[in-house]
Amino acid sequence: MKNNRICLAERPVGLPSAGTWSYQSVPVEPLKEGEILIKQHYISLDPAMRGWIRAGKSYIPPVEIGEVMRAGTVGEVIDVNNNSHFAVGDFVSGAGGVQEYTYTDGRGFYKINPKQAPLTTYLGALGMPGMTAYFGILEVGKIKSGDVVLVSGAAGAVGSLVGQIAKIKGCKVVGIAGGALKCKYVVEELGFDAAIDYKNENLMEGLKTHCPEGIDVYFDNVGGDILDAALLKLRMHSRVVICGAISQYNASAAMKGPSNYLSLLVNRATMQGMVVFDYADRYLEGMAQMGSWLADGSIKTREDVYEGLENFNNTLLRLFSGEKIGKLVLKVNKD
Repeated sequence: MKNNRICLAERPVGLPSAGTWSYQSVPVEPLKEGEILIKQHYISLDPAMRGWIRAGKSYIPPVEIGEVMRAGTVGEVIDVNNNSHFAVGDFVSGAGGVQEYTYTDGRGFYKINPKQAPLTTYLGALGMPGMTAYFGILEVGKIKSGDVVLVSGAAGAVGSLVGQIAKIKGCKVVGIAGGALKCKYVVEELGFDAAIDYKNENLMEGLKTHCPEGIDVYFDNVGGDILDAALLKLRMHSRVVICGAISQYNASAAMKGPSNYLSLLVNRATMQGMVVFDYADRYLEGMAQMGSWLADGSIKTREDVYEGLENFNNTLLRLFSGEKIGKLVLKVNKD
């Protein structure tokens, strides 16, 4: 058996390119005592991956040159060497990396039920994006009924769920997305109260129209100019959740910070970073609630699936071009 895998070849400046990666085919090694072998079916593609290949201090060590690219995955256990926690035929999710097979002692992997939800959903609403949205808006955003919530990246994996959770909790929700199709999706399918098309509308005019009295919570996935504009609309004691800054991830110059930060002072507001790994001991709680909302139709989810490990880089770039809606997923093997 051969394990096809994508490894980091160089640290990119700007957008990753084909030269950023090396495509390798190596033998699948015999299992060591206590290990399991997983045949991976789907790989999660997330904006955070751009940060993981950047050298420097962060909330998690960077992927080193020559290492398999880090990624969340779902797959099936096909071999076990004396591991009492997993059996052949189990479906599991964890950080298996961008490769066809992974062997592990099982730490960091958990069983999933493909009868409860499609496998891809465990990379979206029941995976890291879902946990990010759930704990980010409830624990960091501290939303309450009647709040006005603004969400950037509203058609993305995290933003789309944040807005729906806020609606469940009785908030008015306004999304920011790029393009008429995405704005239509978040309003007509996901139930947001309004959406602002930052690519084709004046953002400040949109904020004045849809948030005339300001905002109580801003959930930021993009950073840059959109964050700066949102800061001008903060109300007293509002909360800003910093989840991501996708507009800045591929910048070759210094990262652009907010110039309107004094709005935090004037409005006695808070701005707090959110990293989902801080809530790892509560994932089961989050998954149970998200699963219940999915089952009763309170939350809708969408996975944008592409095929073929060899198409990893081209598919990854869809995160930064905006050519996707919902959760971006790569199917390891083509049908």
